[in-house]
Amino acid sequence: MNRAEVLAAFDREMRREVVADGPDTEVERDGDVVRQVGPEDGWNGVLWSGLRGDGADADAAIAAQVRHFGALGRAFEWKVYGHDRPADLGSRLEAAGFTPEPAETLMVARAAAIPGAPVPDGVRLAPVIDQEGVELVADVHDAAFGAGRVRIRERLLAQLAAGSVVAVVAMAGDVPISAARMDLHPGTRFAGLWGGGTVPEWRGRGVYRALVAYRAREAVARGHEFLQVDASDQSHPILLRLGFAELTTTTPYVHP
Repeated sequence: MNRAEVLAAFDREMRREVVADGPDTEVERDGDVVRQVGPEDGWNGVLWSGLRGDGADADAAIAAQVRHFGALGRAFEWKVYGHDRPADLGSRLEAAGFTPEPAETLMVARAAAIPGAPVPDGVRLAPVIDQEGVELVADVHDAAFGAGRVRIRERLLAQLAAGSVVAVVAMAGDVPISAARMDLHPGTRFAGLWGGGTVPEWRGRGVYRALVAYRAREAVARGHEFLQVDASDQSHPILLRLGFAELTTTTPYVHP
């Protein structure tokens, strides 16, 4: 993999030329800034900023986004990647009232190159296709992350209706123990892996690897060349062993 070429393609397809990820969201372009505006409980934020390297236009662009989302009554996120300009963009955002969240690593792999992975004994993978499956995913997220089930349920139901997601839940008997989704981006080569939460007693037993392999097969079947992950410290070493390459870092800066 030519990492520079893949990163350039990611910037172009998933940031500069991105399309809205749901029926109730819009992608807007404000000069050199590309932002997504959605409902109050959805994802609102800046995906791309083609700012100058010397930072001469950065503070004005930041202030404009704070005013825009503030007028809408929206908290929002500015996703800063390690190669974004200017080099001190993060510190400029903090000075404007943003709070950084933990950095993650943008990792990419060719979907067809992901090795198969066995499902642990006593576990089966079930596709999520309806309300019942969505409730199982919400149960897993509550147990694994303590995440708000209402927001997860509403987002996943909307994505299933739009055909923009592949979701899967791992079941041990009748108990959901892990769940994950893959966001589909028509017209791009990338599919995004999200979730991958496993309840504590099942961690370290290969469930996460099986969920990655499952979604890789689904990505290939749908014509997506690359899998993309914002990897945490926990998933990073697993993804490296599966053949994912590190492209850059990504840090969410959140404004209330």
